[in-house]
Parts: sequence; C-alpha cells; structure tokens
Amino acid sequence: MGCAPSVYAVGWKKKKLSIPEIMVFVRSMRIPVESDLQRPLKGVVSKDLVNRLSSIRNQIVLVAEDTGGSAISELRRALEEYLSLLPGLTKKEHGLEGLVEFKWKNLEDGRQEIGIANSWFELLSVVHLMAMLTMSEADSLMIPKDHSGSGIRTVSSDCKREAVDLLLKASGFLEFCAKDVLSCIPADVKHRLPKDLQDGVLEAISIQALGQGTEIQLGLAVECRKATLSVKRRLACEQLSYFSQAYHCLSNFDTSHGYGKKHMWFIKWKFLEAKAAAYYYHGLILDKRNEPSSHVSAVCCFLAAEKLLAESKKACLSFCLVAPVTRAPPLWGAMKHLHQKIPEVASRKSQMYGYLLEQEKVLQALPELPEFQLSLQPDDYRLPDIYPAWDDNQKRGNQEQTIEVQVKDNEDGILTE
Repeated sequence: MGCAPSVYAVGWKKKKLSIPEIMVFVRSMRIPVESDLQRPLKGVVSKDLVNRLSSIRNQIVLVAEDTGGSAISELRRALEEYLSLLPGLTKKEHGLEGLVEFKWKNLEDGRQEIGIANSWFELLSVVHLMAMLTMSEADSLMIPKDHSGSGIRTVSSDCKREAVDLLLKASGFLEFCAKDVLSCIPADVKHRLPKDLQDGVLEAISIQALGQGTEIQLGLAVECRKATLSVKRRLACEQLSYFSQAYHCLSNFDTSHGYGKKHMWFIKWKFLEAKAAAYYYHGLILDKRNEPSSHVSAVCCFLAAEKLLAESKKACLSFCLVAPVTRAPPLWGAMKHLHQKIPEVASRKSQMYGYLLEQEKVLQALPELPEFQLSLQPDDYRLPDIYPAWDDNQKRGNQEQTIEVQVKDNEDGILTE
C-alpha cells in the first residue's frame, strides 16, 4: 500500500498521455540537424555568403528543435530566406553540389535518418518541410475550437476555405519536389533517400492534399442550401478519384509498418467515405427518375453506401490505432450529415421499393459512378529569386581563375626564356 506514495515522494511525475486529434493527415515531419557548412565551403564561397547560409540553417535547426515544428510562421520565414540562398549550391557551374554533408532527422522519434553530401537532397528536404508545415497549418485550422465557451466546437467557413488554399499550396510544394528536384538527384543518392522523400510517396501526399481539399469543399456544399445534388455528387466523385490515385501511388511501397501503415489506413478510410458519399448522391439523382429500374438502381446505391460507410468506420478505427495512436476526429462536413442520412434513406427506400427488387429475379448490378474532370490542381511553385551575392561570388571566382591563368602564363613565359 505504500508503494505508490513512495514513488511520488522521490519527485517522479507521471507523464500525461496526450493523444492528438487529426483532421488533415501529415506524415512524420523531418527537421535539419546541425551540419558543418563552414569548413567544406571555406575558400570556395565568399565568407559572408557562407556565414549567411550557416546562420540561417542553424536558426531553422534551433527553432524546429525548440518548438517541435509548431512555430510555423517563424520557420516558414527562415525557410523562405534559406531557399533564396540554397539554389546557389545546386548550380552546376558553381561546382559545389557534393561538398557539404547535410543531416536531417525524424522529428517524431528524434532518430537521425540520413546525412547526404548533395545540395539537391538539401533542397528537396527543405521544400518538403515547407509542405509538411503548410499541411500542419491546414490541420490546425480544421480542428474544431470552442471560442464561445459554450462547449460547442465549430470550424468557421472562412477557416475551411483557408485550409483548402493551404492544401493546394502544400500539394504544389510536393509536386515541385517530385517533378523538379528528384529528377536532378543522382540515382545512387535516390536509393538512400528516406521513404517520405521517394517519388511515389511525395505524389501520394500531394494528391491526398487535393482530396482533402475536395472533402472540405463537399462539406461546404452540404452546408449551402443552393448547392444542387449534382454538385455534391461531382465533389464526392472527385474526392473518390483523388484518394484512389493516392492509394495507387502508395501501393508500390512497403506500408506494413510505421507511418507508411498509418498513411495507407488514412487513405483507405477517406476512400471509403468518399465512395459512400458518391453512391449516396448518385442514388438520390437516380431516384428522381420515374422508371422502376432507376428506383431499383437507386436502392442498390443506397445499400452500397450503407455498407461502405460501415467499412469506413472500421478503417477509421484501424487508422487511429496504428502507432502513433491518434483520436478519431468528430464527425464534420459531409460525413456529419451522411452518417445519419445514409442508413435512414437506405432503410426507407429498401422498404418502399422492396417489391420492385422482388420482381427482379436476377441480382441487380451496382450502377457505375460517373467520372468527372478533377477540379483542384496543385498551386504552381517556383523557387524565390537567387540571392544576389551568388552572382558576386561567381564573378569573384572567375576573376581569381583569370588571375591564376595569367600568373601561370607569365611563369611559363619566364621559364621558356
């Protein structure tokens, strides 16, 4: 009986378990580890430029370590400044691509993942961090808050629209990584990249961001009285297409453990939700027609939506239980409405048109969902203008090279004489 008090008596304090709530899924964030830029760049790059590169990178390291990546605005400013300097190390004419070993680690477990002497790897990691911070900001906006003190947690329409903009921006960062940066990295370096930076994973997260943006838009449409069934069906079908593509991208990777496993369950969960919504709205549109066959097809859609909804609940639970454990978010947007409506409509319409189903001796085939051109596209991302000091550094290098050539020519001339 005296064991518990004695434990507390020596000052041990039980750590409070905090299980986060997730609205926008963000894979584990990777942050830079202190790396030596001074020594490998000494004498090759101007002292002021080296100091600036080193100073800003160290600032990013300190802020990311101290805040766990939560100081998004401060980190974003530092990263944007660093991105105006960093491309100078990647330019072939500067010859600096492999001089510095850049080190990064996983923020979740603090384990140093990798150190690679390649400036394109550094550029890839920095833009990827920008994308993860942007998605984290969208996640923060979408987590319901109680500002009134009434105990009712809500997310304003303005926050939802801002979250969509952020998701498009994050998708643009990731698309830039996959298309513009990875292509510049040598094959032997690509094989050493962590999974989060592999081509298919980058593409999957980029498409997932578009899918979640569409999910938010569908929620806004459900709340809008002017939005038609056709609009809601289209958004649900588009959301389904995005998560189907994301699933395809991830299916080529080992997702049996860690964040890969959690990510795959998230995609499955959202895919099933989107498919349930698509069949529900498709069923409502079919049910408006007068033909008995349309009513039968509508009932098939409603029953399929009900089954998919049940599967999505299981997928959500599996997602939450995969480490790191997370809380299931409260029902919101379209799903808050559909979790009630789908079982209700499926039951009512089955009873209403049961006699038609009985008349059909063969099993009814589930109608195909319509396909639509996808509306959301990643924001176009371009690196900021290169820091002017790189031009001065290049001119200085050319001048020094010219002087060396002249000195050598003079020495050769003297020796010849």
